[in-house]
Amino acid sequence: MTEAPRQLMLPFPHVPGFAAADFLIAPSNEAAMAWIGRVQDWPEHRLLLWGQTGCGKTHMLHLWADRIGGTLLPGPTLRGIPTVPAGGGIAVDDADLAAEEEALLHLLNAAREAGRPVLMAARTPPARWTIQLPDLASRLRAVTAIEIMPPEDSLLRALLARLLADRQLAVPAALQEWLLLRLPRTPAALREAVARLDGAGGRIDRTLAADVVTALAQADDA
Repeated sequence: MTEAPRQLMLPFPHVPGFAAADFLIAPSNEAAMAWIGRVQDWPEHRLLLWGQTGCGKTHMLHLWADRIGGTLLPGPTLRGIPTVPAGGGIAVDDADLAAEEEALLHLLNAAREAGRPVLMAARTPPARWTIQLPDLASRLRAVTAIEIMPPEDSLLRALLARLLADRQLAVPAALQEWLLLRLPRTPAALREAVARLDGAGGRIDRTLAADVVTALAQADDA
């Protein structure tokens, strides 16, 4: 008789850390890391990082803002006339999801007038965005866009181990490899899988891991 999959709880909330020591440097992200350290080389003091969800864009923005004493603004909250911070640079996360194009345009113009560098992050380069304001489209086309490449096996392996350690979950190395072979090759998928493993409670074994893989596959198909 086939055993029914155990009921999985919703992922347990977990706040990620953005310390420098927590960032995993790999060939896929080293070009972006090098660029955020060379503000003087950014044309018009603007730079945009783009890549798939969970690739480390937000972490890089936090590192950069902390390093230069800057301010991080979520794109979906940009409305009206944003206030330019008194000092440091400006980081805009999810710039492609800015609530109002006029607000992003005003922020870029005000930052240029104040001589402030702007670092943005998005899922795609500006050339793929649907932009209604010609002035904003023109300014974004002039921004240097650096892609964070898809993660290599070594980075995914290290990330999975880090995510499990952050939640104090004991998972044998062999089972971690089993998961890596069956989960989508994205940081976002690994984070979701670890959250579900944590939410299930109890010992993490092959049966639970298989249930999580199945649940994620079903969620993707929904």
